[in-house]
Amino acid sequence: MIHPSYTELIQAINNNAEEDDNTMMLNSRYSLVLATSKRARQLIAGAEPLVDGAAGKKPLAIAIDELYKGKVKIVATSEEEAEETTPAASEEAVEETAETAAEETTEENNQ
Repeated sequence: MIHPSYTELIQAINNNAEEDDNTMMLNSRYSLVLATSKRARQLIAGAEPLVDGAAGKKPLAIAIDELYKGKVKIVATSEEEAEETTPAASEEAVEETAETAAEETTEENNQ
């Protein structure tokens, strides 16, 4: 079982969002997938991890840990950016993240 579960992660993000007016309340696991995949891409591009113990972890696992611990905030997008986001793009992000998670699970099982 993956820890934290998506419900635990959404709850942790929303608890952290209550303390800060600039962050949005997260209601959808698809928004969670988008935020997590965006942060993982930033890490792949060379961004420094914001949590301890990131050495040896995959970018997706680090991104999840950062969101869970409140090190990364999800900020609401402007209306223009929201209009540019299409359902097709969201579905691609969900599929990409699911494929990455499946690859990580396969790699862990092979070790």
